[in-house]
Amino acid sequence: MPPKRPIDLSVKMLLVVGVFFALVWAATMAIVQAAGGDVLGLPIAITVVFVGLQYLLSPAIVGWTMRVRYVSPDEEPRLHELVRELAEAARIPMPRVGISELEIPNAFAFGRWRSDGRVVVTRPLLGLLDERELRAVLGHEIIHLRNRDVAVITFLSLLPNIFYYLFRIGIRMRGRNNPGPLIALVSILVYFALQLLVLYASRIREYAADEGSVKLGNPPHWMASALYKLVYGAARLPPEELKAAAGFKAFFASDPSRAQGEVRSLAELDLDRSGTIDPAELDALHKGRVRVSAGARIVEALGTHPNMLRRVQRLAQLQAQGAFRVQAPYAP
Repeated sequence: MPPKRPIDLSVKMLLVVGVFFALVWAATMAIVQAAGGDVLGLPIAITVVFVGLQYLLSPAIVGWTMRVRYVSPDEEPRLHELVRELAEAARIPMPRVGISELEIPNAFAFGRWRSDGRVVVTRPLLGLLDERELRAVLGHEIIHLRNRDVAVITFLSLLPNIFYYLFRIGIRMRGRNNPGPLIALVSILVYFALQLLVLYASRIREYAADEGSVKLGNPPHWMASALYKLVYGAARLPPEELKAAAGFKAFFASDPSRAQGEVRSLAELDLDRSGTIDPAELDALHKGRVRVSAGARIVEALGTHPNMLRRVQRLAQLQAQGAFRVQAPYAP
């Protein structure tokens, strides 16, 4: 029996946003009926100011924390050329290009808006990937910029924070017949539900960035090989290196904190033990059956990135659909 065709990612995102705002509306109505609309003012104001400042200052914060140094075309001509080529294909302004001195092999993109975009690779990544794999990862990051993913996830994260502040207000309410316990209970339940939806939305954006990179002319096995190497490279690092960027792992192309648990399952896909994943190995994955343990599913549900085996399986599906066209000079 052929594998089921996955639900379109844009449809999934619309469903998530629909459930998200339906839950927000229902919870807001319940709280307003219990305590009146005045109780919402302070949490909304605090959250909007805090998240707004965080969003505006995020490029400086991320750049400093991740030890980013922006490089010129003279310093890194090929890296600039690849980013420019992909940015033109994606029809976005040329982002700034940087190199991070973190020891984790990875890449990330950030910026407040498209014209403020930045694409950064860590120095170990440049020594780990070949040019085709690097192009696929850069394409993934360019799609994040094109889709305004930082802005989307930041906006969605506003609402869980509002309910967290409502929870704090509810548990501090005093007096007889006060609605505090009800407000606190509704708010904390909605907070956790919305947080799970934000994480799910983030995972959808990762799948979409992989698919977008493929559509920019990077065959799925390039991205699959790159992800395999990123996981393998992170799994070899001592825990203290991974902790250095723990607060910003959502920005990365892959979640390095899960590398130890994912490297073994990915290694099983590398049938010829070449250290890469080729089209034949992706085809074998597509025709086979992927089993993800209950523990791995829970870890995935609580994370910003999809389970890596499922992610590579999605790339195998894209290969089977022929959803790419190799760009010159890489075409055979």
